[in-house]
Amino acid sequence: MSLDLLTYLFIGGSFALYIGIAIWARAGSTKEFYVAGGGVPPVANGMATAADWMSAASFISLAGIVSFIGRDGTAYLMGWTGGYVLLAMLLAPYLRKFGKFTVPDFIGDRYYSNTARTIAVICTIVISFTYVAGQMRGVGIVFSRYLHVDINTGVVIGMAIVFFYAVLGGMKGITYTQVAQYCVLILAFMVPAIFLSMQVTGHFLPQTGLGATLESGKSVLTTLNELSVELGFAEYTAGKKTTIDIFFLTAALMCGTAGLPHVIVRFFTVPRVKDARISAGWALLFIAILYTTVPAVAGFGRVNLIQTINGPDNAGTEYAEMPSWFKNWENSGLIAWADKNGDGKVHYEAGAAFDGKPAFAEGRGDSGERVTTNASASSNEVYVDRDIMVLANPEIAQLPNWVIALVAAGAVAAALSTAAGLLLVISTSISHDLMKKTINPNITDKQELMYARLAAIVAILIAGYFGINPPGFVAQVVALAFGLAASSVFPAIILGIFNTRMNTQGAIAGMLVGLISTMAYIIYFKFMGGSSDQWFLGISPEGFGTVGMILNLIVATVVSKMTPPPPAEIQHIVEDIRIPRGAGAAHSH
Repeated sequence: MSLDLLTYLFIGGSFALYIGIAIWARAGSTKEFYVAGGGVPPVANGMATAADWMSAASFISLAGIVSFIGRDGTAYLMGWTGGYVLLAMLLAPYLRKFGKFTVPDFIGDRYYSNTARTIAVICTIVISFTYVAGQMRGVGIVFSRYLHVDINTGVVIGMAIVFFYAVLGGMKGITYTQVAQYCVLILAFMVPAIFLSMQVTGHFLPQTGLGATLESGKSVLTTLNELSVELGFAEYTAGKKTTIDIFFLTAALMCGTAGLPHVIVRFFTVPRVKDARISAGWALLFIAILYTTVPAVAGFGRVNLIQTINGPDNAGTEYAEMPSWFKNWENSGLIAWADKNGDGKVHYEAGAAFDGKPAFAEGRGDSGERVTTNASASSNEVYVDRDIMVLANPEIAQLPNWVIALVAAGAVAAALSTAAGLLLVISTSISHDLMKKTINPNITDKQELMYARLAAIVAILIAGYFGINPPGFVAQVVALAFGLAASSVFPAIILGIFNTRMNTQGAIAGMLVGLISTMAYIIYFKFMGGSSDQWFLGISPEGFGTVGMILNLIVATVVSKMTPPPPAEIQHIVEDIRIPRGAGAAHSH
């Protein structure tokens, strides 16, 4: 059976499953729309949390970024994994006991202020839109290759699918859809990983593959280091980032994780606090299966990519002899080749192949390649988009077509599961925290549900725009969202739980300083031409969230000391939620 037909069957079948679940689990009340009625079993919630957590960044881009930047990419692995542990152990049980299922709701009630609630809504929306842009781009990348459409059209298709089951099903529909999506995405990631591990090293478990000895007598990592140096790159295990940047990036990803609103809300979909802890443990297990496999997939993919493009003698490969996967990805605009020396050979080495991303002209070159208009003066002739690494791996390794189609379905599942969770958070923040709690407390349950669905529709349209015009690779875009979460809502949550003296004025001042400083830094260096030699202490925009978080904590603490303490009943609530006994049911108002 052809790859195209298999891909249509796998992706179409998974879509039919997701939409069927959304219809079956259609939300009929705000409680079902927001927290799935609070009756999801812990194992199912663990799967749904893992799917919500493992976005397009985890599935598509994480292995790609590790593959291309080597050791530096481990900051993403450490930050996201450690961040989930921080969230599950330090925050989720206390927030669950507090009984508020949205971050703005917790902040509004804990700091007894609609102003604080509104600022938290703004922070949540900014974070969620930044994050969802990466998911929509991930969907666009998958569709551009496998449905033979351009990335922009792919984003629009993804918007339509998410619109249907997120707007119709709410959290109830999303939860059971995400259970199915987890099963699809973990199979889609592990099956090719096992194939690759067996093919490259003879090891069944990919987690043990990096240290395996190849036919050359050298390990995978040693081979990667030698290949990288030979082609003018730094050693794969060396890295270029400074220690301080690695530290700040890891901390931003960890603390940003703990402030992510779409993950926090998952702990309110189970009946009891005990179930929230159990589902957190299950989710950690389900997440670890993929995360412990990423380094091997990245390493195998890097070796295969270099050896396939450059040939066995590392002298390059005639374009006419390049395998079909190279030309397929070239047609989708995510691989490009410029024949700078006119020898007709494709060769990959260090240096910028193009000035920015490749710009394509009409027609074909002398060898049949797509013509580009912005090739740089560097000697490197090939541009490879990092985000295709996982998707292209099975094709590079010449795995069966059904494996390639399965990966495509898994990538779509990963992107859509997180996109749906984020869009629900945006709609909840607007309908519940802004409309119901701040602007018009007298609206009915039916009106609130209508506002939630309208907000989700608008959110999908905006998310689609950012998916078509993203500020970077998927993992980088997502890292920016984590930095914004770390600098704005995380300190307000952590201080709200563990500091009885923290008051309204301190929380508001801290959130504003953290959010504004981090956004300003990101905007300057990502959109206004700031260069890396201007980075504060050598800290990248992805890692600056840690600086914003420190500023937030300092400002919040100082301001709270200079202003009156919170009311006695608030202090009593703060002390009470840290006692691990009893909890009220999650509620929607």
